[in-house]
Amino acid sequence: MHWLEQFDREKFVLLTLVITRISGLVIAAPFFNSQQAPAQVRALLVFAISLVILPTQWHVSMADPVTTINYLVLVGGELLIGLSLGLGVAVFLSGIQLGGMIIGQTGGLMLAGVIDPSTNEEVPTFSRLLHMTAIAVFVCIGGHRLLLAGLLDTFVAMPPGQASISVSASDALVHLLSESFRFGIRAALPIIAALLLSTLVMGLIARAVPQLNILLVGFGLNAMLTFVVLGLTIATAVMIFFDDIQYPIALMLQSLGIG
Repeated sequence: MHWLEQFDREKFVLLTLVITRISGLVIAAPFFNSQQAPAQVRALLVFAISLVILPTQWHVSMADPVTTINYLVLVGGELLIGLSLGLGVAVFLSGIQLGGMIIGQTGGLMLAGVIDPSTNEEVPTFSRLLHMTAIAVFVCIGGHRLLLAGLLDTFVAMPPGQASISVSASDALVHLLSESFRFGIRAALPIIAALLLSTLVMGLIARAVPQLNILLVGFGLNAMLTFVVLGLTIATAVMIFFDDIQYPIALMLQSLGIG
């Protein structure tokens, strides 16, 4: 057991803190926390990213935590840094699911639902469709690279063992929640406007032709109109998402005192 005597305790603590911060990001950030990927694959991803980042932090000197409590405090701080960065994007993306729910309710299609693997709960079909579209766009425009770049910035500003979370981080999450609501409404607005106009027209037709079963006709027309307008306007929703995706990452980094 001679090798145990030469084991560098400080570097072991450094390694665990780096892994913990990266784990927080992978746990919370969209795309990285996909439940379709086995836990072993995500753990391997964390370890691989840690091996890439660790050489840049090898020069960091750390005081010995001494007690288990002090070590757990350090681990908790590192975990919060990664979680806050990932949650910022996750909260912002949650607005697109709200937009899909509004579309389903307005179009009368809330009876159609699917199981969301990320939450194991039933969600409206349109919410799942728009959320998967947002994730695909997020990857295509390099959102995962922006997240990793932001994570690297946190290591520059706050080396392992020096992590700190201020109240402004929670304020930023609340602000992103309101922005995600606005984003979801903007994505769903064209379909809502078209369906409201369709309802108005159906009401006028019902007054002009009372013998027409307007409920039966209106339900089919609204369903068809929903799919047609969604197909025509989904590119607009993608453009809105493309313009706004950098905002939550920049805001969370700013709340952490970076950038």
